[in-house]
Amino acid sequence: MQFKDTVGQTGVKKHLLQTVKDERISHAQLFLGPEGSGSLALAVAYAQYICCENKTEDDSCGECASCRKYNKLVHPDLHFSYPFFAKHKEDTALTFIEEWRKAFLNNSYLGLDEWRNQLNAENKQANINIAEAHNIISKLSLKPFESEYKVLILWLPEYLEKEGNALLKVIEEPSQKTLFLLVAQNQDQILNTIISRTQLVKIPKLKNEEIANYLSAQKNISLDQAKQLAYLSNGNLQTALQLLTTQDNDYHEVFLLWLRACWQNNGLKIVEYTEGDLAKMGRENQKNFLRYGISLMRECMLFIAETPGLIHLPERELDFISKFSAVLDLEKSEAISNELEKAIYHIERNANPKILFLDVSLMLVKILKFSTFRHKADSSILL
Repeated sequence: MQFKDTVGQTGVKKHLLQTVKDERISHAQLFLGPEGSGSLALAVAYAQYICCENKTEDDSCGECASCRKYNKLVHPDLHFSYPFFAKHKEDTALTFIEEWRKAFLNNSYLGLDEWRNQLNAENKQANINIAEAHNIISKLSLKPFESEYKVLILWLPEYLEKEGNALLKVIEEPSQKTLFLLVAQNQDQILNTIISRTQLVKIPKLKNEEIANYLSAQKNISLDQAKQLAYLSNGNLQTALQLLTTQDNDYHEVFLLWLRACWQNNGLKIVEYTEGDLAKMGRENQKNFLRYGISLMRECMLFIAETPGLIHLPERELDFISKFSAVLDLEKSEAISNELEKAIYHIERNANPKILFLDVSLMLVKILKFSTFRHKADSSILL
């Protein structure tokens, strides 16, 4: 994993490179960023750069013996720890190392849900157990085999509970040339005793433009489709990749036609859309379609509230909300958003899609045409 393989995060990369050039590599660092921001990929790229035998000004060479082993995650001085779903109390991260390598090499932006699916964990609880904590201490007590540094990357230390206290001494006073990189998403769930012993590296969520450019260039999709997925993902590349595997429709065009039919109270068109395009999408696409609509309604609310600085939309979506906001107010926008959220709830519980979308359509007609709103206490489920 090289820096060039990671998406965006120019400022973070510059900072990490500078620490190596200035020989100010902190032995324990906490990479803190939301899911899909690339914090794990950056940690691996950083470790590879440090251990590279022929590093350039802004990246590892990718060709030396060290880089070749890092590219396969088989370097003897590179260790990983992560949450797993133990079947036995003596299980450690090493028990699942082959699955981990496969998952990371397939998608370096993976989240816990994808990792769970990789292990077929069903409903088991993720954890980093005491056996793993002792294993980490044992690994870090060894001298480096090949590189100047030995590196341990601990993904999601939030899943270290009281077992994490066993690591305090090795984090605070590691053996010489040891690099301890923790990759976390939620600072509030990490033991304060661990946070106080690490140097914080904050990683922001990705920009929509960065995600769109990546998807367009690497996944061979149109820029318009890439922008739509980036908009839906809200800075989470993992979410964008998941959406990509299920998206078969242009949500913008379908949502525009459906909403226009509801605004015009065109019964024939409404039935045509609900029994056709919407009902035949499939559950995942239906949920993504509704999420897209919810996002647009929220942008409409920002537009109506005259907060243009908070609106960051592709050109098509911006043109839509600027026109459609003329027939909306905040109450209507919120009501539509609530109806779409309820629809997602019903889809997840196997509601009949034809009945569900017809019901939602009629509610949108009432909201848009007659300013009539469903009572908040109404939580009926259409099955």
